Amino acid sequence: MAAGDGAVLLDELRAAIGKYVVLPSEEALTAVTLWVAATHIQTALQHAPRLAVISATKGCGKSRVLDVLYETVHDPMMTVNTSPAVIFRTIGKIPPTLLVDEADTIFGPKASGDSEILRGLLNAGHQRNRPAWRISGPEHKPTPFPTFAMAAIAGIGDLPDTITDRAVVLRMQKRKPGEKVAPFRSRYAAPELNALRDRLAAWLGPLRNTAARMVPQMPVEDRAADTWEPLVINADLAGGHWPARARAACVAMTRFEAVQDEQTNVKVRLLRDIHRIFERAHNPEALSSQDLVAALIQDADAPWAEHGNKGLNAHHLGFLLRDFGIGPANYRFAGGRQAKAYMRNRFLDAWARHCPDLTEATPEPTHGGAPARPAQGKPPAAPAGSLPVGPPGGPAGPKRTL
Repeated sequence: MAAGDGAVLLDELRAAIGKYVVLPSEEALTAVTLWVAATHIQTALQHAPRLAVISATKGCGKSRVLDVLYETVHDPMMTVNTSPAVIFRTIGKIPPTLLVDEADTIFGPKASGDSEILRGLLNAGHQRNRPAWRISGPEHKPTPFPTFAMAAIAGIGDLPDTITDRAVVLRMQKRKPGEKVAPFRSRYAAPELNALRDRLAAWLGPLRNTAARMVPQMPVEDRAADTWEPLVINADLAGGHWPARARAACVAMTRFEAVQDEQTNVKVRLLRDIHRIFERAHNPEALSSQDLVAALIQDADAPWAEHGNKGLNAHHLGFLLRDFGIGPANYRFAGGRQAKAYMRNRFLDAWARHCPDLTEATPEPTHGGAPARPAQGKPPAAPAGSLPVGPPGGPAGPKRTL
C-alpha cells in the first residue's frame, strides 16, 4: 500500500463501526478501530489488550459491538458461555480473537467455579509467554497451554478488576433520542465489513516484523502503557492524523477510568460501612436516611464527615448508592413514625457483588413496622444530581467528520 493508505483505511473502518453502533465517546470509537486493527498483528505483539464492553443495563448495544467485531477482527471466536478447557485447546501459535458475550453470567455472584479459572486465563493471556499448565494426555504429563490472545468481553455490570485493569473499557449507554444507527443485518453488513477486514489483513500482514520492533512513545505508564501500546503501534504504522488521535484517546480514556476507579472505591467503602452500621443495629429491616447519614458521619476513621463541602448528607448518600440500584423509600417505624429509609434487603445484591467477603447469614431482620405506601401510589423519586464526570469527548454519534 502507498504511504497514507493505512490512515485512509483506518478512517474507513472508523466510519463503518460508527455506522452501526453509538459508542460512549469519539475517543472510544478511535480505540475500537485501533483494537480491531491490532488483532491482525497480534502475533507480533507483546501484549493482547482486552476490550471490556460493559453497561449498567441491557439494551445499550454491547452485543451489537461484538457483532461488528466479529466481521472485522482476525479469526473471531464468538462464545456466550464457554469452558476454560475449550479456550485452552483453541489458543495456539496463531490465536483467534475471543469474543465473549454475557460475561455477567460467568463472573456474577452465581457463577460456577470455572469462573475463577477463566478469569486467570484471561489475565494471563494479556501478556505473551504466560502459559497455563495442565496434566494432559494418556501419560498425564504436565503440558503448557498458550493463553495469549486478544479478547473482547461484554456484560452487564463491572467485570473483575483484574480484567478491566488490562482492558480498554467501553462504558456503553442507551442511545439518546435522535441518535440513529444503521440497522445491522448480517447479510447486508457483513460484505462491507469483511472487505475492510481483508484490506486490514493485506495492509498489516507485511508489517508484522516492523510492528514487532517498534517501541512507541507512550503518554501513559505501567499496565496502561502495556494495554494501549498495540493500539498506538497501529496508529503509528498508519501515520497521518492517527498517531496524535490514538495518544489523545489513550490519555482521555485512561484518565476517565482512573476517576471511575476512585469513585468505585469510595462507593465500595460506603457499602462496607453501611453493612457494619446495620450489623451494629442488629440488622433491622430498615434504617432511616437521617440515622444512616448520622452514623456514617460519626465514624472518625471514615471519609464521610469531609465528603462534599459540608459532609455527607441524604442527597449525597442517595447519589452514591443509585448506581447499585438502591434508593430510599417511605417507611413506617414503630410508634407510627414515618420517614425516608433504606431497606436492608435492597443492599444484599450489592454486598454479594462488590463485597463478597462480607458473608451473609441472612439473619431475621428486626421489624420496626411495615413499609409505608408511597405518596399518591407512586414510587419515590430518585435523588436529583448529575454525574461528576462524563465519558471523555461526549457522546459519539454515527455521523462524524473524519
